[in-house]
Amino acid sequence: MLLTLTTTHRPGTDLGHLLVKHPDRVQSFELPAGTAHVLYPEADEQRCTAALLVEIDPLRLGGGRGRRQAAAPDSFTLGQYVNDRPYAASSLLSSALAKVFRSALRGESRGRPELAATPIPLEVRVPVLRCRGGAELAVRVFAPLGWTVTATPIPLDETYPEWGDSRYVELTLAGTLRVADALNHLYVLLPVLDDAKHYWVAPDEVDKLLRAGAGWLADHPERSLITRRYLAHRRALAGEALARLAELRLADEPPADDSVDPAGPTEETDKKRASLAVRRRDAVLAALRASGAGRVLDLGCGGGALLTALVADRRFTEIVGTDVSSQALTLAARRLRLDRLPERQRDRIRLWQSALTYRDDRLRGYDAAVLMEVVEHVDPPRLPALEDAVFGHARPGTVVVTTPNAEYNVRYEGLGAGRFRHADHRFEWSRAEFAAWVDRVSTTHGYTATISGVGDEDPEVGAPTQLAVLTCGETDDRKEETSA
Repeated sequence: MLLTLTTTHRPGTDLGHLLVKHPDRVQSFELPAGTAHVLYPEADEQRCTAALLVEIDPLRLGGGRGRRQAAAPDSFTLGQYVNDRPYAASSLLSSALAKVFRSALRGESRGRPELAATPIPLEVRVPVLRCRGGAELAVRVFAPLGWTVTATPIPLDETYPEWGDSRYVELTLAGTLRVADALNHLYVLLPVLDDAKHYWVAPDEVDKLLRAGAGWLADHPERSLITRRYLAHRRALAGEALARLAELRLADEPPADDSVDPAGPTEETDKKRASLAVRRRDAVLAALRASGAGRVLDLGCGGGALLTALVADRRFTEIVGTDVSSQALTLAARRLRLDRLPERQRDRIRLWQSALTYRDDRLRGYDAAVLMEVVEHVDPPRLPALEDAVFGHARPGTVVVTTPNAEYNVRYEGLGAGRFRHADHRFEWSRAEFAAWVDRVSTTHGYTATISGVGDEDPEVGAPTQLAVLTCGETDDRKEETSA
């Protein structure tokens, strides 16, 4: 069985760094049922193709002790050895991906760490894929992930077209994605389309599915089908996986104040929510980079949306996420895949339960802190306690704060007067009110501040999100005190 991955990113040979496989060598890897080979049919500045060729030994596949014979769809004994498994992509190819490209699946690259976090043009080709559900199902599972999908049914016999199509397709995917995302999509979805596993599906397969599906499976329109098929239709395991995915969806949704539509979400409002959430996160990251911070606190981190972006940037050498909710921290750990990260990466990250209205000595001495869509969830009488705990006691060198702009609410259809964007908001500030709060905090605690907007600027009511960057006026003294 064969899979090729091609890029036109320049220089094309960077693909070798991303896959951690040198383009000038053929490398082979032993598998439980055969051998996998990695080679590069082409590798130059303009274009590079990596090929994964898996040779299956039918004797080893059929004779493995304790192995579930899902690999042999035929019930008779000879069917364990005479079948399509050595030739059609299936869970065997998925397992080979996991073994051969282990670092690439995790998004790691020592040679090109910044490129590993960057989407690049990719084309994936699987010449023969057993697809239970036909070409249409291949489109349904890959297209929502950003792929342009070409799934061509393979005829039973080209000489006799009247015999119709076989159960196999030739699959081509094209898109601009991270290599890690592309490999994780294939790892999960190849056995899903085949709808069979060559090994016994144990409870630990739920964790494997959620790790590989992090960041995309929870919101996939076919997540139920994908989950059931990946877990070999084992009802208890599929139920557990779907329940955990539902938790992740709640934690990972863009905050409800990004778009308000009491009548229910629409395609247009969903796009606006996602767009503003991404732009706000990008604005916060830009502010942190401009500050030169290396050690960063994400205060009120929730399900870990910002933490994921911080981890992807190696300039942030120590990252701490705090939240008062232990469940939120559990979801953040799952999203970050902490149990799967190498030790050096894992050592950069801390998750602590902490309430922002109480002083916490663990939070002192950091370069920067983020309060992203947090302050509006605090009861106004408790704000002075938050200000003292963050700006007075913890006293990071830079604090980045974002909060909704109440004036912009009139631009949300269906949001009546006096209503907040989220049921848990205790207040929402106008631009003048936010500026007054920032000025008071800066004056009281010795910070200087700048205020800007995030999102499309409306000439009358401003931008939907307000952002302030507060910089400590005594950074050098604070650093000396901390080091002492």
